[in-house]
Amino acid sequence: MKMHNPPYPAEIIREDILPALGISISEAARQLGVSRVTLSRLLHGKTAISADMALRLHAWLGKDSPSPESWLHQQADYDLWQASRKTRPAVLPAVHVPKTL
Repeated sequence: MKMHNPPYPAEIIREDILPALGISISEAARQLGVSRVTLSRLLHGKTAISADMALRLHAWLGKDSPSPESWLHQQADYDLWQASRKTRPAVLPAVHVPKTL
């Protein structure tokens, strides 16, 4: 199923999780074991959720939170949708080259 304009996955952290926990970006970064700059860049769309960050988020939020795979899937959906919106040069189809014996 194709999603139209999927949300940036870190929005949920910035808009829902941090306010619900009543903590700052600095405190969340400390708890996650990353720098404030690293978390701030993620929360403001300057960098993507990496595999390492997905594992950290899951460990931080607990077993009932989105899985690391879920975080990465949301990031991939967002990235693909963003890429599909950009103008790209035309791609020529591959030419079939017969195998030689």
